[in-house]
Amino acid sequence: MENLNVNAWVNFKDNEDAFLLDVRTAEEFNEGHIKGAKNIDIFSPNFQAEVEKLDKTKDTYIVCRSGGRSASAGNAMETMGFKKVSNLDGGMMAWMGEVEN
Repeated sequence: MENLNVNAWVNFKDNEDAFLLDVRTAEEFNEGHIKGAKNIDIFSPNFQAEVEKLDKTKDTYIVCRSGGRSASAGNAMETMGFKKVSNLDGGMMAWMGEVEN
């Protein structure tokens, strides 16, 4: 899994083959998220089953609040056979500080 800063990570928008996964709680997701993101809460008992339904061949970009949960999810997804997984270093806190301003 690759940890990318906001400037490198933002390129997912130009990648038609990319998938954006937000692993925060539904409450966090509803407070604000990156357009086009799919929300699957890493703490949900169904997390692994839901992730298994995703296309493992797509480049997957993962985000959470600060980067910790998404890093854990990314490592798990690599073990599950996902082709390319990238984590947003600093999470939504970094995104909001750099991209949204």
